[in-house]
Amino acid sequence: MKQIESIKEFDGQLNRYVHPSSTCQCDMTFSVYLPPQVAVAPVPAVYFLSGLTCTDDNVRTKAGAQRYAAELGIALIMPDTSPRGDSVPDEPERYDLGQGAGFYVNATQAPWSTHYQMYDYVTSELPALIANEFPDISEKTAITGHSMGGHGALICALKNPGQYVSASAFAPISNPVNCGWGHGCFGAYLGDDQSAWAEWDAVELIKAGAEAPPLLVDQGLADEFLKEYLAPESLVTACQQQEVAIEHNMLEGYDHSYHFISTRIGKHLAFHANHLV
Repeated sequence: MKQIESIKEFDGQLNRYVHPSSTCQCDMTFSVYLPPQVAVAPVPAVYFLSGLTCTDDNVRTKAGAQRYAAELGIALIMPDTSPRGDSVPDEPERYDLGQGAGFYVNATQAPWSTHYQMYDYVTSELPALIANEFPDISEKTAITGHSMGGHGALICALKNPGQYVSASAFAPISNPVNCGWGHGCFGAYLGDDQSAWAEWDAVELIKAGAEAPPLLVDQGLADEFLKEYLAPESLVTACQQQEVAIEHNMLEGYDHSYHFISTRIGKHLAFHANHLV
């Protein structure tokens, strides 16, 4: 692991690293914010999974999360959204497939399967690396994300009972098996058998009885992707049917951008802090 950047923020430290990933078979980049409380004792962490076209850089520069993390004594772990590099398959003419669009699944189809193992990277390889390299970060973790990353946060929590004390999402792709983004990526990464897609879909996992940690989901009503891609009503209905507790907020006037995230990130980190105590 090589540190490639270090910036002091709010009396803590924002660091960026690159490391060879055995899971994704390429170099992977991630950022970590360590709040000032690490000088006293190890702190819990929140993973933030970013959305389509993003890298770890979007959230750390646009969300304003570090201010709240410093106040709450929470580390932030911010991975990239996909494998990258000249040897990694891509669809440069598409923003919703390939590099920048890993969808947090384990691809089973060529040519994607060699590198696109983002689910295992986020839930296994990166946490193991954090545990080994960051003694200032405790084992207590929560997870959140935006859009494609909101989808990722939900499925990671639902597929790994007990790994995350809480989960939240900003405008998640809640039911990808029933939207164009999901069909395009799942078909490429997972193949034509749509029955295999359900294990990577939050709504379908909840319908199947997945155990859920405390959930918080925010959705802007002015979101340009709301009607066609996000399906919050399917998520709420599934939670109601399975008696899964969720705080779901439909917020007037907010869009899909980081203006929305920066407005609500403090609430999300406070939500997680309550469960990370």
